[in-house]
Amino acid sequence: MTDEQIVDLFWARSENAIRETELKYGRLCRSLAGNIVKNPSDAEECVNDAYLRAWNAIPPHRPRSYQTFLCMLVKRVSLDRVRHNDAKKRGVPASFLEELEELIGSSAEAPEAALDKEELRRTVGEFLSKQNDRARKIFLRRYWFCEPIPQIAADLGEKEERIASQLFRTRKKLRAYLAKEGFLP
Repeated sequence: MTDEQIVDLFWARSENAIRETELKYGRLCRSLAGNIVKNPSDAEECVNDAYLRAWNAIPPHRPRSYQTFLCMLVKRVSLDRVRHNDAKKRGVPASFLEELEELIGSSAEAPEAALDKEELRRTVGEFLSKQNDRARKIFLRRYWFCEPIPQIAADLGEKEERIASQLFRTRKKLRAYLAKEGFLP
């Protein structure tokens, strides 16, 4: 079933929309949530919460890319769960968030309050489109899909240090690019 057909099921308020979403994207969603929350039962709960959010958002919203929309929902729910769990135990935030903290600040809300989110997304997208294919894929796997460095390294048949070094260089370039575009001092 195509993404457009799944979205049409949501618009028709058919419960098959959730079933088709699970068939097509369940594995991807559980993997993404699991990479963030590190707990299979929490990951499953996050995916179910994301499906509920999709149900409540469609209609009135019709996403341009259903897969991207769904992954964004899973990521938001999962990050909320990590923040909630960290607040409960006063733990350290997830390591992948710390890696980008120097670019976006320590508060997840601060950049949203200070910057136009769409402009920032566009600028980061432009930056990534100018990177070589390898750097772009590694960056997206780490920061969009929240995959751990050892998993990326194993999948690519490379050493973890090389992947970490690539991410460091890409973050440094992104920081310079954001500064040049006026997002950072």
